[in-house]
Amino acid sequence: MKFIFFSALLLTFSISLRAQTLEGQILDQSSSPIAEATVINRANQQHSHSDLRGNFQLEKVAVGDTLEFRHLLYRPQLLLVVQTDSPIIVKLDDLAVELEEVVINNKVNSLQLLSDIDLQLQPVKSSQDLLKKVPGLFIGQHAGGGKAEQIFLRGFDIDHGTDLSITVDDMPVNMVSHAHGQGYADLHFLIPETVEQIQFEKGSYNEQKGNFATAGYVNFKTKNYLENNLIKLEAGQYNSARVLGLFKLFNSEKQSAYIASDYQATDGYFESPQHFDRLNLFAKYSLNSSPNNQINITASHFQSSWDASGQIPTRAVEQGLISRFGAIDDTEGGQTSRTNIRLAHKKIIDAHSLIKTSLYWSKYDFELYSNFTFFLEDSINGDQIKQQEDRNIYGLNTEYNRFFHFNQLEGALIAGLQLRADESIDNELSHTVNRQTVLEQIQFGDIQEKNAAAYLGAKLNIGKWLIQPSLRLDYFDFAYTNHLSSEYDHRATTKSILSPKLNIAYQQSNRLQLYLKGGKGFHSNDSRLVIAQNLDEILPATYGFDLGYNWKISPKMFLNMAYWYLYMEQEFVYVGDAGIVEPSGRSQRQGIDLSYRYQPIAPLFFNLDANYTHARSIEEEIGQDYIPLAADFTLQAGLNYKHPSGLYGSLNLRHINDRPANEDNSIVAEGYTLVDANLGYGYKQFDFAVQVQNLFNTAWNETQFATESRLFNESESVEEIHFTPGTPFFLKAVMQYKF
Repeated sequence: MKFIFFSALLLTFSISLRAQTLEGQILDQSSSPIAEATVINRANQQHSHSDLRGNFQLEKVAVGDTLEFRHLLYRPQLLLVVQTDSPIIVKLDDLAVELEEVVINNKVNSLQLLSDIDLQLQPVKSSQDLLKKVPGLFIGQHAGGGKAEQIFLRGFDIDHGTDLSITVDDMPVNMVSHAHGQGYADLHFLIPETVEQIQFEKGSYNEQKGNFATAGYVNFKTKNYLENNLIKLEAGQYNSARVLGLFKLFNSEKQSAYIASDYQATDGYFESPQHFDRLNLFAKYSLNSSPNNQINITASHFQSSWDASGQIPTRAVEQGLISRFGAIDDTEGGQTSRTNIRLAHKKIIDAHSLIKTSLYWSKYDFELYSNFTFFLEDSINGDQIKQQEDRNIYGLNTEYNRFFHFNQLEGALIAGLQLRADESIDNELSHTVNRQTVLEQIQFGDIQEKNAAAYLGAKLNIGKWLIQPSLRLDYFDFAYTNHLSSEYDHRATTKSILSPKLNIAYQQSNRLQLYLKGGKGFHSNDSRLVIAQNLDEILPATYGFDLGYNWKISPKMFLNMAYWYLYMEQEFVYVGDAGIVEPSGRSQRQGIDLSYRYQPIAPLFFNLDANYTHARSIEEEIGQDYIPLAADFTLQAGLNYKHPSGLYGSLNLRHINDRPANEDNSIVAEGYTLVDANLGYGYKQFDFAVQVQNLFNTAWNETQFATESRLFNESESVEEIHFTPGTPFFLKAVMQYKF
């Protein structure tokens, strides 16, 4: 008995010496901590999780055990334990282009992961082209490449941003009370190659997003560091060229910095050359001053100028007066610039709480010349208008997060504060001739608009359930000083809105998730209209919900499907002759979104996004209740190939249905189907590619409006489709060098 007792005691003592508690930290490749990563000991299935500092403790670990590190946003990693008496540091790589690694989980947006894969596989031709990575989102350009694109999503003609909140690193892109229309979002200051992730959500269900987030929001997250230096050269038809440079200044565990520069120019495919050019500069510095403090400083500047042929009437082409690529008034065009500075700080207070704060400032200039109606109002000089403004934007975002675990309940509490102030100086709408002579100032004044918001939210994981209630409060201060008044005319008003939201998800398994999202959103009215017309609906609200599921049909196949509904207290309608957005009546939209991804073999990836929408005005009679330019069906599909040898290519299809251009559908905006292609090969540090837009040279109209206009030789005006022709067959060669 003594022998057995002492043998057992010795065995227990030896095991206690062998199996110990291992401590460590999990970081990403920029040395930032990764929270909520899972650590599993394959020898005994003991597991643990990392805290906000990336730290973890794992019991009963012995030399020779194999540890597995997993996180939904990073590649799994195995580690053989060679010692247990000192802490270890593990760095995880970003998620690879593998659909098999996408999992269904309440802690991550599965559609977000699919967007990350799409971004890696498909070439992006411009900063605005990044928007098309959002399933179901279409864009169109109609002013020489320099103006912000027209956006279509969920049965909305969003114009330039009235119902889609767009941000870059959480800094707003949308302009309130802009000279060319409410919510104007010019994303051209963003260099596509600096984007690391596109974060998006359809609907108004996120408490962090306020104004304009009715159809949804998109946030572009830029890279904190570069893995390689990059020089890229592009050359194409129509005297098109682009030069890009990305350069690491330094890159260490504690700090990194890089700069990026992008210049592009083209004459375009119009008969009147566009003389388009754009210069972009971007710099970012990241500092991990301590394990608990991270600082990011970004600065960017862009400037652009262009000429434009504008929107042309269908009758002028059919009568042979001009070609599809001709112009009635080719003196349209403009120039714009934007400078941004942003300072962001993340402070990890303790293992379960952090606070994020960012400050930003933007200096913005805009000048645009347009002629929508030709000689309708002025039969001698024409109807050209100038829209101009100089703007400063100041802002602050701060958010506190508290994570907790209590028995079977885990989750987070969120509290945030947002402040934004816009000063638009000399905001002008004038009647001009040939971009030189001002005949009449129609509007001229200063706009001051302030927005303060506070929000509270919770994320509760209870077994297979995820419950996210939240509440957002927005306060607006509108002010306008009219310089055209004979006396000093300064008027102001204020308004608040409360927006509750609730999201619920049920994870039936790691292959199937059901969800219901609901919430209230809003879009603000233009300050000039609020003051001048004494509008009742200063902050018209929207109410909507999404009911859907994410289903991993097989390891290589993913399906998302949702039915959604949205009610709006007030539509916004673009008024061409005034060049502004004005309020209209109530409306409702409902539809079905479908996203499908399939990767039969590692190099081959298929994507499909189909969207059906039924959009109608509520206050009009049946047959008179169509919402102009609301597309009822859109389709995007692509086949992408990326072989380890370096060979890659893709075919991508876009389709949008015919859609009503006016309220009774008597004027129709024609749909189109386009195919783009690219083929390339990467060899060591070099990459060569050929990209083709509109492979089959389809004649299509990129943007279309029902507009009443009169040509110089006409006695009566005509209302019909006015359009900007889309890109014909366009070939471009791309060469890049990484070092």
